[in-house]
Amino acid sequence: MSDLVTSRGRKWFEALSGKDGRVAGNPASLMVSPGTLGGENVVYVGIAPDPKSRFPRAGHTEVGVEEGWYGTRNLRAVIEADKNGPKRPIITIIDSKSQAYGRREELVGIHLAAAAIIAAYADARAAGHPVIALIVGRCVSGSFLALAGQANRMIAFDDPEVLVHAMYKDAAARITRRSVAELDKLGEEIIPMAYDIGSFAKLGGLYALLKVATPDLPNDVTTAQVKKVLVEAINDARRSPRTLDVRLESDAAKVLRKASLKVRRMMAEQWAAA
Repeated sequence: MSDLVTSRGRKWFEALSGKDGRVAGNPASLMVSPGTLGGENVVYVGIAPDPKSRFPRAGHTEVGVEEGWYGTRNLRAVIEADKNGPKRPIITIIDSKSQAYGRREELVGIHLAAAAIIAAYADARAAGHPVIALIVGRCVSGSFLALAGQANRMIAFDDPEVLVHAMYKDAAARITRRSVAELDKLGEEIIPMAYDIGSFAKLGGLYALLKVATPDLPNDVTTAQVKKVLVEAINDARRSPRTLDVRLESDAAKVLRKASLKVRRMMAEQWAAA
């Protein structure tokens, strides 16, 4: 019997890659596997639960010290292997609660591990690897920064269990000295404060908001549906610059991120004039 703990992220990783993602030397929480998609070679990456983690705060899909450093090592290996040939797409399947909150993690430098994997994804994108983030579950706080923030294209399931945000509601309520109900009310008026994935999509960061009939149980039909959109996202990334500017060029961003666009324009003008 397998000792692997099931999660939505693991189910989709296995459905898309056909493998469990185990690599000798990696922690059990880090899933990495070569695969094929749309007739080309790709690399799948994901985070899974690991109740036996050496870092107890990183046992339930959190991105911690080991996930950051070993993830970096695996991504750097892909960049090195492909430096003189075709650049394989890197598809990260994300169902991660947050970064790992713990004293041990702080003492041994979780900030360095997180920075390292972020830099590895950024370098992969700059080198020509289409970096695609498929958000099938939670993608909150440090897990967004580490796993999705540097992606050429982000795709998310249109599902109540999918969440992309800086922090959870209870934490945001404590910091802002408001009730959760008050935060929900503000979210109706201020889109970035809303917690539903539809509101996040309105900010222009997503390539696609994908309605999947069986988000908790991939089958042949839904897996084929997701693979089709992944192929489209890869092709779209290859036709575009390797920057993240596309997130501010969508119709949604032009409507709801006018201030961001204005600030960027003014900064560019001041930089050029200096």
